[in-house]
Amino acid sequence: MDFSRDFIALACDKGVLRFGEFMTKAGRKSPYFFNAGLFNDGASFGALCSFYARAILASGLDATMLFGPAYKGIPLVAGTAMRLAEQGVNLPYCFNRKEAKDHGEGGTLVGAPLAGRVLILDDVISAGTSVRESVEIIRAHGATPAGVVIALDRMERGQGALSAVQEVRAQFDMPVIAVATLTDLIGYLGGSPDLAANLSAVQAYRDAYGVAS
Repeated sequence: MDFSRDFIALACDKGVLRFGEFMTKAGRKSPYFFNAGLFNDGASFGALCSFYARAILASGLDATMLFGPAYKGIPLVAGTAMRLAEQGVNLPYCFNRKEAKDHGEGGTLVGAPLAGRVLILDDVISAGTSVRESVEIIRAHGATPAGVVIALDRMERGQGALSAVQEVRAQFDMPVIAVATLTDLIGYLGGSPDLAANLSAVQAYRDAYGVAS
């Protein structure tokens, strides 16, 4: 998809996507590192939310509201809801607090009541913990998890034969939509003279740890 390439270009320009040698939580030496927290100004974060909105619209997912898990999902869900509204899709949204509020409206949720088919927005899926917690919250309020949208799918094996994204799909029987994937990244590197020197290292990493989508 064209927007996947545009997203990767933005991530590289902003320094969100970096190349070199980085240690992952799994103890692997990765030739690239993605930190969505570095979309940290109005222009780049607004563009990020536009990419989420485009991915949601392109997916055709049947969802009636958005949910953002604390903490990174909070600005994502608000920003994406605004971008979707600009495209004529006005969805309610909510997010959770890590700790319950004991005054005012109280509770752990902020925003619209959880109802209907709920789309979870997060930056990445690593161990899947955030998604599991989100699914539990959504179901506890009588709503239905409709899918997950993330920025980048590393398409990398977890502890077993499946990737973290595949594990979420299998465990909860719901789709996971990524704005861009490792396949998109490799395609982008192959067409970028400035970054092509990183292509062989990323391909070798995929050969060692990658999974099919």
